Amino acid sequence: MSLAERISAPQGAQVNIASVTGQATALGVLFSVSASHMLNDMMQSLAPALYPVFRSEYSLSFAEVGVITLVFQITASLLQPLIGLVTDRRPTPWALPFAMAFTLFGLVLLAFARSYPMLLVSVGFIGIGSAVFHPEASRAARAASGGRHGFAQSVFQVGGNFGQSLGPLMAAFIVVRDGQKSVLAFTALAFIAILLLSRVARWQVARGAAIRKAAPVAAADRLPRAVVRRTLALLVVLLFSKMFYLASINSYYTFYLMQTFHVTVRTAEELLFVFMASVAAGTFAGGPIGDLIGRKYVIWGSILGVLPFTLLLPHLGLVGTVIDSMAIGLVLSSAFAAMVVYATELAPGNVGAIAGLFFGLSFGLGGIGAAVLGVVADHTSLTFVYRLCAFLPAIGLLAYFLPDVRLKRG
Repeated sequence: MSLAERISAPQGAQVNIASVTGQATALGVLFSVSASHMLNDMMQSLAPALYPVFRSEYSLSFAEVGVITLVFQITASLLQPLIGLVTDRRPTPWALPFAMAFTLFGLVLLAFARSYPMLLVSVGFIGIGSAVFHPEASRAARAASGGRHGFAQSVFQVGGNFGQSLGPLMAAFIVVRDGQKSVLAFTALAFIAILLLSRVARWQVARGAAIRKAAPVAAADRLPRAVVRRTLALLVVLLFSKMFYLASINSYYTFYLMQTFHVTVRTAEELLFVFMASVAAGTFAGGPIGDLIGRKYVIWGSILGVLPFTLLLPHLGLVGTVIDSMAIGLVLSSAFAAMVVYATELAPGNVGAIAGLFFGLSFGLGGIGAAVLGVVADHTSLTFVYRLCAFLPAIGLLAYFLPDVRLKRG
């Protein structure tokens, strides 16, 4: 059975989660998962933040820098949907602290790496940690939502975005200053995350026992399988436009600022933090707005609505570039939480598969985008890359064809 068929296949009866767990406890778990996501993505963003250091020390081309991102993203993206499918059938709460152990080991290797191949191995282990973490953590966030699925996904996502924005800042003030081995200091964050995720795992185990004792309720009405598969394919195309553009910022924004405006590495890292902070703010807004007006309109407005800002970016001075990039991060990032919740509502009962599919695709498309754009930059310029990518949000016109459905929440 294909992934799409597995996602759209009928499931058994659903359970009213609100009747078996208290809202206060669920909020505590939700914020623990979000904090763990912040720590996880902060550690994972250290490698991209160190690209200027690696490029100088190992004399890397832009294409080789892109391959580092590609290894991390593909490692994570290939495993995530498979892990999501497995955990839909057999949830494994204790996989959460186990995932953090892979990230910890990858950080240790990154601190002691002395060659380009070792850099690739270290980011590969960090990618495995990401692949295990995201599907099960997304399931825990939805379970703790109390029915406010957009809000829960946004809280979960904003933790990750905030962590990604802190990574470059930590690199600028600590790693760039003190050297590659200072990455070891961040292993303390992995231990903190393991403690938080152990608490979440215990809650999930207790919740599972409560659900088994609860009376099931009827499952929500389903859309036809063909509609579900067609809609998922359309969401993937929209995700492509979003992630390819974000890859141009995440991997090459610091280089663009240094080459175009002659800022220092530290200043470029600080401005990358400003962009990532705007991404975190947009992510938080997208979910609750989707709860109010519908996911389709958030997806449509986010991807297509950013087009004027992306077209303007390559033609601005330094201050204008910073302000415009903040607007891009704010608008474009609001789509992802809405996409995940929208897809989950299309195929209820497949939270792990949906989360694994979309998180995995976001990593994979971002990695492919970084590698492809690195090759383009080597043969042209970063300014040309941003002029080319500026048209990607026009793909958001396809959001018009998304079904306007509001499935039952619970």
